[in-house]
Amino acid sequence: QVQLVESGGGLVQDGDSLKLSCAASGRTFSSYAMGWFRQAPGKEREFVAAISGTGYSTYYADSVKGRFTISRDNAKNTVLLLMNSLKPEDTAVYYCAASLIGPGVVGSFYQYWGQGTQVTVSS
Repeated sequence: QVQLVESGGGLVQDGDSLKLSCAASGRTFSSYAMGWFRQAPGKEREFVAAISGTGYSTYYADSVKGRFTISRDNAKNTVLLLMNSLKPEDTAVYYCAASLIGPGVVGSFYQYWGQGTQVTVSS
């Protein structure tokens, strides 16, 4: 069982940066691949980024590639999402998720989800 708590969301301007954090409970954090997803109002949830349990492999949605960076600190049970060059279309609730299957790009890979943190980018 893993409990996930996101933090770091907020209101920023177009072009700004923001760093999201996800703190995980449990002693086997490195066993889980971790992912970030987002859901904008009226839209389906979409994949943003994922990272393997070791942190050696990372995956990104095309829409954020080159702007967002996912990383993890297994000693601190934390996964980060550094978001640079934010755009209004990045506005969404961002969710952290944990998977025992692997760093998938679809939500069904993930067994545990956080409550989400709101990111709003104004133009």
